[in-house]
Amino acid sequence: MAEAHALRRVFITGASSGLGAALALRYAQLGATLGLLARRGDALQALIDTLPHPEKHRAYAVDVNDHEGIREAAIDYIEHAGGIDVVIASAGISHGTLTEYGQEDLPVFASIFATNVTATFATFAPFIGPMKAQRTPARLVGIGSVAGIRGLPGGGGYSASKSAVITYCESLRVEMAPYGIDVVTICPGYIDTPMTQHNSYAMPFLMPADQFAAAAVRAIERGASYTVIPWQMGIVAKLLRVLPNPVYDWAFSKAPHKARKKK
Repeated sequence: MAEAHALRRVFITGASSGLGAALALRYAQLGATLGLLARRGDALQALIDTLPHPEKHRAYAVDVNDHEGIREAAIDYIEHAGGIDVVIASAGISHGTLTEYGQEDLPVFASIFATNVTATFATFAPFIGPMKAQRTPARLVGIGSVAGIRGLPGGGGYSASKSAVITYCESLRVEMAPYGIDVVTICPGYIDTPMTQHNSYAMPFLMPADQFAAAAVRAIERGASYTVIPWQMGIVAKLLRVLPNPVYDWAFSKAPHKARKKK
């Protein structure tokens, strides 16, 4: 496992707000050279201007669904930083979806998968070759969710997408092991970000984004294969895994639904 101080070249998607921005700030405080990618270039540059040593960092105003744009950003960042140590696929969206509203919600369902799952693949892909060639410890980090442990009513698109990220990263972890590349899966519970601030229901163990970022960076430094943050939600996740279907169905039959995307 690499020493913590060695993981200094870090590329993060979804970096203009939420978890990505919190991770960027934490890594910048630790002296990392960052490549930050997000759709909103103005917000991204505003973030970089607040970071320690902003001149060290690169901003890429690219939508994660622009896979060629991600590849070009990866090439530019590796040249700028002289290599790559950590890639965090943090971009993600969340909307409620209901299959009965197929005509309205099918495009939303597809966009959730495109952003949360396919873009994770597209983010990792251009970095794997350079990581192999470096022959130094490296990390690929996927952001799952406790919502991916069991299917949440009204959130089938989001739950399914995060379940897919968890399973994809598990496959990739085994594939990358012979090359010394660790694949880290981080499953947040409720973290105080713009995404969760729209929720109208109670969120147990709600955690500030900066505390999440500190815990996540520690997990990444360890090369942990799977981590739930905060730890209390890890206990909840383990219980959810073992609940028999009839008990789960009864317990969540009246659970509040995430709001569907407004037209």
